Amino acid sequence: MASEMQNSNPTILNTADLPTRYRPSIPRKAGAYGSEFFASALPTVDMLSNYSSPSESESDDDLMEEPIDEQEIYDLISTISDPEHPISLGALAVVSLPDILIKPALPDVLESPLRTVNVLITPTITHCSLATVIGLGVRVRLEQSLPPRFRVDVQIKEGTHSTADEVNKQLADKERVAAALENGTLMGVIAKMLETCQ
Repeated sequence: MASEMQNSNPTILNTADLPTRYRPSIPRKAGAYGSEFFASALPTVDMLSNYSSPSESESDDDLMEEPIDEQEIYDLISTISDPEHPISLGALAVVSLPDILIKPALPDVLESPLRTVNVLITPTITHCSLATVIGLGVRVRLEQSLPPRFRVDVQIKEGTHSTADEVNKQLADKERVAAALENGTLMGVIAKMLETCQ
């Protein structure tokens, strides 16, 4: 597959600089356990004091599910592996936090829990032949991970791909998406992309 790569030198972001809620942003103190090896592997007392456990007096209302936001969507899709490179979509800036938007699916019905997740993807090159596959991978990941009240809309960011209109039509057409997902070879590629998801 390396010989088929169209962009053998993509820009790669440092994964430590990508926005996420998965890793704690608590500084570790070196030497807390007698050696730097253990200090980097184990949490310090200060780190543990920042984590709180729910008390027995909390009611069920306090434990209700928090709303899903753009950061959570980004965390779900940023670790998807690019089909051409063994690098995540977040590290390649194919997906980015500012290009994710959650909005009410029914703006006229304020009480409706239905939401639409809009994700704009930016291919690494303007003639990327796998833009549709990447879009399908993002869509599959979100549809598998989100509650049914969420609708998913994945599109190519305007001006970033030579055939963005055609790709966007494919990604928006439910029948074409369903037909594509019945293709065993294509699903194999998407399953491989999703193996790296956290």
